[in-house]
This record gives sequence, C-alpha cells and structure tokens, in this order.
Amino acid sequence: MEKGKEGVVKSAFGKTPEGQEVELYTLTNRNGVTAKVMTYGATLTELWVPDKDGKLGDVLLGFDDLKGFLSKGNPFFGSTVGRVCNRIARGKFSIDGKEYTVAVNNGPNHLHGGVKGFDKVLWTATPLKEGVGVDFHYVSPDGEEGYPGKLTVDVQYRLTDDNTLHITYRATTDKATPVNLTNHSYFNLAGQVPGDILDHELTLAAHHYTPTDDTLIPTGEIRPVKGTPFDFTNPRKMGAHIAELKGEPSGYDVNYVLDRPKDEKGLPLAATVHDPKSGRVMRVRTTEPGVQFYTGNFLDGTVKGKGGLVYKKHAGFCLETQHFPDTVNQPKFPSIVLRPGSTYSQHTTYEFSTR
Repeated sequence: MEKGKEGVVKSAFGKTPEGQEVELYTLTNRNGVTAKVMTYGATLTELWVPDKDGKLGDVLLGFDDLKGFLSKGNPFFGSTVGRVCNRIARGKFSIDGKEYTVAVNNGPNHLHGGVKGFDKVLWTATPLKEGVGVDFHYVSPDGEEGYPGKLTVDVQYRLTDDNTLHITYRATTDKATPVNLTNHSYFNLAGQVPGDILDHELTLAAHHYTPTDDTLIPTGEIRPVKGTPFDFTNPRKMGAHIAELKGEPSGYDVNYVLDRPKDEKGLPLAATVHDPKSGRVMRVRTTEPGVQFYTGNFLDGTVKGKGGLVYKKHAGFCLETQHFPDTVNQPKFPSIVLRPGSTYSQHTTYEFSTR
C-alpha cells in the first residue's frame, strides 16, 4: 500500500484441508508499515518496516501461501501458541490435587499446546471499529488437548502510526486451567535475504535466566547472567558467544527473567535488537515476566520459505514474551493458573525505528 492508505483490508488466503476458508487481514498505517495476519492460527504472516534508507522490507520468516503454513515443516512461524506455550515436563501437571495429562510432542515433554494447539485452529476475525487492527476470537472446549475448562480467547493485533505492532491477549475460563499465550514470530531485521542473524545486536533487560536440563525443562533455579554467554544486559552480537553454548544443535533457546524497574512508565522494555546492515531497530515491551530467546537452532535448510529462500540454521530469531517454561509444575515461578471469574491478560509491543 502507498503511504496515506492506512486501514484494514480483508482478502482470501486459501482453504484448509477440511475446506474451511482462511482469511488474511492486511493492516497498514499512514507510514506504509504493513502487518498481515491470517485466521489460521491467528498467525502474523508478514511485517513490512522501513530500513535506514526508508525502503520497506518484510522482517518475518514464513511462507508465501497457506500451503506452507499448513505443512509439517512449519516451525510455528508467526503463530499464536497456546493453551500453554513452551514446555510442560513429561506432559503432566496437577491443579487442586487433580492430575492432567497432555500430549508429549517434544522429546519427553509437551510443547506449545500439543498436537493441535492454537496455532492450528481457525479463529474468527473482526476488524476494530477504531484504529488499524483486528480481533481474533477462539473458544477452546473443555478437554481440548487434555486441558481442563472451556477457554474463551481473544488476540488483538493493532498497528499504530509510531510504527508499533501491539498484540493484546485476553482469556476467561469456566474451570481452573493453565494459560500462557505468546506469538512465535521469527525475525530477521535484514529482510528476505540469505544469511543469518548472528550479527544482530541484542540487549535484554534481564539480569537472570532459568537454566534447564537437557530437554529444556527449567531446573527451578534462577541464575545470574553475569559472566556467562547468556549476558545481553549490554548490546552484544547474537553470535558473539554462541559457540560456547552446550547442546546440539547449538544456539540460544532460553527463558530470561525480565527486570521490572519500578520507576519505568508505561509498558516495560524487554529487549532491543539492532541490525547494523539495514539500520532497523526493534524494541519489545511486555507485561510478561519472561521472554524466550531462540536463535532458530532447528532450522536446517529443509524449510523453503518466502520467495524460495532456504532457511538455514540461525536464519531468524524469536523473542517470545511469556511466563516461564514448565511454570505449572514449578511452585517458585509465577503462576499461570487461570480461575473462573478472573481474566488472563497480556500485552506485548514490537516498536520499529532505524539508526
């Protein structure tokens, strides 16, 4: 869209194997910044923001069509993930003395809501009456993927003229149930070009992280980042110390415990990313206590994405704002149990600029 043509445009984006129509909503602000979101998985498919020369580029990994997003090789590109994002140890948890079992779909653990999580269902979309945005609505029935309670969920995408994408989540339930929602976008601020994100400079407002076992389940410890490869309290290239990390495939896949300055006004800053080549800067702000930093370690060149671009290891990074992994089994971590009469709410923003 041209500058000044701000608004929301609805279009068709294909059909699911069951014959359900998938809709795509294109959000454009007065600067020409554009976000595209589809009803399948309430998925953010494209995000066009300017570089230091003012040229717009799509900074998200993904696919050109619905077929790609439906493929088994899709590693949650841009998806809304839940009912519980990240991992639950051994696919088991207890609430009020009752044990629940959910799918084990990631080694010995449960990941991102199960076999058919929120990323693989069709949401109902309604454009906002004011501003440039769309609300996505889904009702998860009691027992879906093993989770208790009927959960009613709304995810709102809103694009403002300061080049900020707002994602707001709300949920209510009729039974006590764990809820931990996030967006799983993979970013590369250089745009749709071959290469990796290891020269991107990252700053995290986090002096602590949650170390994990070999299956990426937190040990329960909250450890300082100082003196470790996990320290991004000052700007540091993502790849500066990546070779020091243990595990295979190597790379970051870790939850950071965000600092919460009491005197900071508005939404607290979680992360800043700068790509020196394009000049693009992304700032992430969130209400959440944690953020999962992931460097696309499992991308192995088998996924062919936008424009036929092959996504190799470290082709993109994720900053998934969240409560901590396996929180439902870790009493020392902030609770994710939602009870009837209460409302789950989460607000995360991605703000773009250049330098």
